[in-house]
Amino acid sequence: MTGTWLAQGRRELMNRARVIIALALTYALLGILMNSVGVVILQSIRHFAATKTMGSTLEACKDLSVVAASFLLATRVPIIGYRRTLVGVTAVMAAACFLASFAGGFLAMQALFVATGLSFGLAKVATYSSIGLLARDPGDHASITGLVEGTFMVGLLTGVWLFGWFVGADTGNSEWLHVYRLLGAAFAVMSLAWLATPLDERGAAPPDGTKPAHWGEMARLAVLPASVAVLAGLFLYVLIEQSIGTWLPTFNNEVLHLPAAMSVQMSSIFVGALALGRLASGAVLRRIAWLPVLLGCLSLIAALIVVSLPLAGGVSARPGTGWLNAPAAAYLFPLLGVFLAPIYPTLCSVALSSLPRHRHAAMIGLIVIFSALGGTLGSLITGLLFQKLPGELAFYFTLVPVGLIAFVLPMIRKRQVEALGA
Repeated sequence: MTGTWLAQGRRELMNRARVIIALALTYALLGILMNSVGVVILQSIRHFAATKTMGSTLEACKDLSVVAASFLLATRVPIIGYRRTLVGVTAVMAAACFLASFAGGFLAMQALFVATGLSFGLAKVATYSSIGLLARDPGDHASITGLVEGTFMVGLLTGVWLFGWFVGADTGNSEWLHVYRLLGAAFAVMSLAWLATPLDERGAAPPDGTKPAHWGEMARLAVLPASVAVLAGLFLYVLIEQSIGTWLPTFNNEVLHLPAAMSVQMSSIFVGALALGRLASGAVLRRIAWLPVLLGCLSLIAALIVVSLPLAGGVSARPGTGWLNAPAAAYLFPLLGVFLAPIYPTLCSVALSSLPRHRHAAMIGLIVIFSALGGTLGSLITGLLFQKLPGELAFYFTLVPVGLIAFVLPMIRKRQVEALGA
């Protein structure tokens, strides 16, 4: 009897690990495509005679599709099933990537990003809801979420170099599109992997007599004090991350006077720092409560801003600037990504672990919508500041949302304790 129990326990642990790995890899593959907009705009201008205005529509194709999927379909995902949703998403993206590899015009790229945005919105709901089924306690939930989000950031970083390699090997005959054959094959493998990966979804079923979640559920969640605090924190976080991620190449080029290509390459330090911070947070949050960890991270972010931005003042252009003699600010400022990284997955985890599992899909829909709004507003505000102020002063604006997040964190913790009945 004991041997049978131990064997069953090992099988459960192995299956749990398989599900977590599959979630992380699926999320990372979608991250590669979500982060490829800039490269595709460049290549569309070169190969499909697209204008810059046409190229800018790709961002809208992606982001509006994410919001549409979250708003219209988030509450349908539990009915379809999380595993079935992920099988469908990976299969659709495999087909979309293979078709994109034969693209002959800009319209194909727009269609690809619409499919990517819709798939990402659905996959995010299924992924975070599945984490709720796997997690043993709030600390475990935060740890798994940090691991999955960290792998997502690794996907973003991998995508930069993957697309860069195919673009560099392009001879003018659209060989760069072959990257989509590789990605299509990877999605096809993940679709088959999900078919072979069992996931117990009984915990996501609503209690007897409770109707499945719908749009009204999202509206009711949105007005709860705990939800308002969490969504405000997430909105502010994405505002910071997107404003830095979008404008860091411009900061490197115009303020630090780095060559254009190097300005883009050095911005990958920020993405790498985010990936490192999220992967490390999974281990840290297993041992330390989330509130002191995040407050410590916010303090270090503020310190890095105050220390690094003055180093950017007075930097002058000089010939022969390279990685070995770049200004210190080019290395120091992006490192705030290490301390910024744990905030998003931790707040998502806190929100979800405080709710019954059958309400997770509706909450994730709200999270995605507010994240998209925060990213759009952050990029816009920072762009206006770069236009009106000296470049090194524009990023000081980041201290405002950092302070506001620090203000709302104790409120979120208080609501979490009340929700858990502690």
